[in-house]
Amino acid sequence: MLFYPDEKLAIFIDGSNLFATAKALNIDIDYSRLRKYFANRSQLLRANYYTALIEDAEYSPLRPLVDWLDYNGYTMITKPTKEFTDDHGEKKIKGNMDMELAIDMMGMADHVDHMVLFSGDGDFRRLVEALQRKGVRVTVVSSTKTHPPMAADELRRQADSFIEISVLNEEFSRHDTREDDGHP
Repeated sequence: MLFYPDEKLAIFIDGSNLFATAKALNIDIDYSRLRKYFANRSQLLRANYYTALIEDAEYSPLRPLVDWLDYNGYTMITKPTKEFTDDHGEKKIKGNMDMELAIDMMGMADHVDHMVLFSGDGDFRRLVEALQRKGVRVTVVSSTKTHPPMAADELRRQADSFIEISVLNEEFSRHDTREDDGHP
């Protein structure tokens, strides 16, 4: 991945997509290390994390992570999930953050040189193309090593660069040998 120390950079994390990718690869992401990795290589302007939250749940496993990120340099973009019943009568929960992420990326396009998108969702291909037309370099971080691959082929091809997240495992993951400093 090519970084320039004077370039303005923003990170956009599709929380549910990254969570599913990390889980499939058995990677425990250290979000403090992730943020520092990019801040040490460029002028990191923004690190946005997008996720939907279950409002009425007594306890959400996401809440500690969301709270930690919010107090440690990430901008949290959340919305409540919606519950619905599918055609088979089963209750489902939906919480898609694609629109919020896309609007924010387009809104930042005039202020940054490089964007890093943590998602493999093929729906973002046109977004990446639109950002590139505005002169923004876009790096996609996801995985082709999962089954099925989390990174859509069309998104990988459109991106200026693609990073296999498992290659960054040493950079971003928590290690058992390190002391736990209390962060997710």
